[in-house]
Amino acid sequence: MLSTFSGLPRTAWIIFAGTIVNRLGFMVAPFLVYYLGSRGISTSQTPYILGALGAGNLVGPLIGGFLADRRGRRTTMVIGLVGVAASHGLLFIAPNVVTLALAAMLLSVMGSMVSPGASALLAESVGQEKRRTAFSLLHWAVNIGTAGAGMLGGFLATKGYWLLFTVDAAGSLAYAVIAATMLPGGTGPKATATGTAAVKYGYGVVFRDPLMRALLPLFATTIAIYSLTEVGLPLAIRDDGLSATTLGAMFTLNAAMVVVLQPVATSVLSGVRPLVVYVVAACLIAVGVALTGVANGPWSYAATVAVWSIGEASIGGIHSSIIQSIAPEDARGRYQGAFQWSWGIARFTALTAGTAVYAHAGPSVVWWFAAVAGVAAALAVGALAPVINRRTAVSEPEEKPDAVVQ
Repeated sequence: MLSTFSGLPRTAWIIFAGTIVNRLGFMVAPFLVYYLGSRGISTSQTPYILGALGAGNLVGPLIGGFLADRRGRRTTMVIGLVGVAASHGLLFIAPNVVTLALAAMLLSVMGSMVSPGASALLAESVGQEKRRTAFSLLHWAVNIGTAGAGMLGGFLATKGYWLLFTVDAAGSLAYAVIAATMLPGGTGPKATATGTAAVKYGYGVVFRDPLMRALLPLFATTIAIYSLTEVGLPLAIRDDGLSATTLGAMFTLNAAMVVVLQPVATSVLSGVRPLVVYVVAACLIAVGVALTGVANGPWSYAATVAVWSIGEASIGGIHSSIIQSIAPEDARGRYQGAFQWSWGIARFTALTAGTAVYAHAGPSVVWWFAAVAGVAAALAVGALAPVINRRTAVSEPEEKPDAVVQ
C-alpha cells in the first residue's frame, strides 16, 4: 500500500507517522460518556460537557490557523500537542461539572489547533502535482490511528479509565517531540504589503475571498451529511431493535474499508481530475447515508456503510488539497483554519440539529436531506471547477519540495 505514496518528501512521512502516533492515543473522547458515568455525572449533566467538547472545535482551528501563519507551523503544532496532553490531565482530575466542561473545551481547542499548521506545512513540502496524494496520505494516517484507537481503547477501558488518559497524553507528547525535532519550522513567507497587522494576519483575507465563501458552505454540507453517521446511524440501528454489537460492527467495517481502500483509490484515481473524484465521491457519501433510511437488518446496514465508506476512501484529502491549492502562500494556515472551523460547525450542527430533526420531524426528513442536499452540494462544487482551476494555475508559486523519500 505504501508504494501508492512513493515519491513524497520526508516531511510528509514524518507528519504521517506523527499523526498515527497521536491518533492511536485518541481514546478519551469516544469513551467520555462512560468515563463521566463512572464519575457519577448524571445523564442530564453530560450534555454540558459534551457540548463544551464540541464548542472547542469551533475555536481551535481559527487560533491554530492564525498562529501557523504568524508564529510558524511547527511551533503551533507543538503548542497544540503539549496543550492536549495537559488538557487530558486537567480533565482527569477535574472535580465537578463546571471544571470538567472547561477542561473538555480546552482539550478540543488545543487538539484542533494542530491541523492548520500540519496541513500548511504539508502543502509547502510538495508541488501541486503531489498535493492530492500527500493529503490522502494524511487522511489515511488519521483513519489508521483512529481504527487502532477504537480497538485499543475498548480493551484499556476495562482495565481502568486512567489508562486512556495516560495513553492519550503520551501520544500527544510523542508527536510533539517528533514535530519539534524532525519537522522544519514552516514559518511561511512574511507579509510584505503595507497595512495593519489585522490585514496581514487576520481572517479577512479568507472571508473576502469569494471562492472560499462559496466553497466552505458546500464542503460543510458534505461534512455535515457524513457526520450524520455518528448520530443517525446509531439511532436507526437502535430503532430497528438491533444491538450495540451491530453498531460496533458497522463502525469496524467503515474503518477497515477506508484503511484498505484509500491507498487503492489514491492509486487508481491518480489520473482523474481531483474535482471529478470529489463530485462522484461526495455523491456516494450522500446516497450511502440516505440509504440508511431503507436499511432494516445487519446486512442491509452493512451495504449502506460500504457505499459511503467507498466515497470516504475516495474523497480523502481532496478537501484540504483544494483549499491549500487556492490559498495565497502567506495565508495557508488561515485558509486551513477556516476550513477546519467550517468542519467543526458542520459536525456540531449534524450532531445537534440532526438529532433534533430525527426525533421531532422524523427520520425520513434526515435521509431525504442527505440525498438531495448532498448531491446538490457536490454538483455545485463541480460547477466551480473552472474558477478553481484558474485560481490554482495563477496562485501556485514555485515550490521547493523537501527531499523525496522513495
